[in-house]
Amino acid sequence: MITYQADGIEMPNIKHRETSQWIKAVTAAHGRRVGQVGYMFVSDEKILEVNNEYLGHDYYTDIITFDYDEGDVINGDIVISLDTVRSNAELFGKTYDDELHRVIIHGILHLCGINDKGPGERKIMEAHENEALAMRKK
Repeated sequence: MITYQADGIEMPNIKHRETSQWIKAVTAAHGRRVGQVGYMFVSDEKILEVNNEYLGHDYYTDIITFDYDEGDVINGDIVISLDTVRSNAELFGKTYDDELHRVIIHGILHLCGINDKGPGERKIMEAHENEALAMRKK
């Protein structure tokens, strides 16, 4: 089950059913199944608070993924700052909708075991994001 909630901000205009089907297709393409995945859309202030409290990081970010996977079943909580998504869309010359969906799937890819912090991993993550975004547009 995939859930979508907003904390202190307006829920983004995404089609929950279509987005959930897309997430399940991407997950299946990585040999995994969706268990319980919860999205929480928040402000920059809230994601900074979460980053401080749970990770000990004192900086803003677009997404934080909490991974509770069990075998081939992905489970997790994904916190997304819509403020940072909006800023990044402008910075990278993307539409807000495209950047939002990139971040939505970025968290799923983390739950599928794809990392982006080590040497060369960012490029691998971007390739997987692009493949997943192409699946959405089909």
